[in-house]
Amino acid sequence: MIEGDTIKLLRECNAGIKMGMEAIDQVLPKIENQKLRDALEKSRKEHGRLGDRTHELLNRYHDGGKEPNPLAKTMSWVKTNFKLAAEADPNKAAASLITDGCGMGIKSLNRYLNQYEAAEERAKDIAQDLIGLENTLTQNMRPYL
Repeated sequence: MIEGDTIKLLRECNAGIKMGMEAIDQVLPKIENQKLRDALEKSRKEHGRLGDRTHELLNRYHDGGKEPNPLAKTMSWVKTNFKLAAEADPNKAAASLITDGCGMGIKSLNRYLNQYEAAEERAKDIAQDLIGLENTLTQNMRPYL
């Protein structure tokens, strides 16, 4: 049970990290404010480092990870492009989109932590680190909302 829960939790973290990085990549070209751009680029790098840790553990279990749900990716892409086109201030639109995404990620990760409670502490630590990263990113977006 421990190994199964560990792999499942790591897969969800893996998918969440990929989704977060894709969201940042979608909004970055529209960002005009340099401080906002810097905050997003820094968060993207931190997501990448956490993704590397996640992959390292998944590789120990001979697991390739998990891709984000294709429907969720498509819906995110549509919402992002619509909001960026409709909003007069692309910085505000990007901050709002990222904040919403972080909120969904935090909610999901907490649910997975409860669902896979038998997971190894290393996997739980990654999930907690990702929650912390999402919380920090949310706080960094507040001045631009």
